[in-house]
Amino acid sequence: MSVLRSSTDFGFKALNLFHRSIVRVSGGRIGTSAFGMPVITLHTVGRTTGHAHSTMLTVPVMDSDRIVLVASKGGDDRDPDWFRNLMAHPDAELTMGDKRRLVRARLATEEERVELWPRVIATYKAYGSYRNRTKREIPLVICEPR
Repeated sequence: MSVLRSSTDFGFKALNLFHRSIVRVSGGRIGTSAFGMPVITLHTVGRTTGHAHSTMLTVPVMDSDRIVLVASKGGDDRDPDWFRNLMAHPDAELTMGDKRRLVRARLATEEERVELWPRVIATYKAYGSYRNRTKREIPLVICEPR
């Protein structure tokens, strides 16, 4: 792995740890939203280790029980680990505020992507930049109750 990729991965993990610490220390008064979007903690099972993993993510689109996540990794050419874990083990949990819910994750269909991308970008314009920065198609993940 290149030094740039290693430092990018380290940066994302450090930012996530810092964010989680702020939420915990503030008792949830700070850090439960970012860039105008709610923040959730996604709990997944590692695709190779089987260990539990948690990561904080923003939610650009939320419709009743459907939560949409963007696997952008800041426009990196690689999918984020949380996404790869979800594709291997789609049954997951997410925490929003003090509520934890069981979800099943799936990729958005092409029709859903066409409908969702404008809403995602309207919520947070940087997602459009991320999409232009990478050669891969950034996955949209739909989490629904199970």
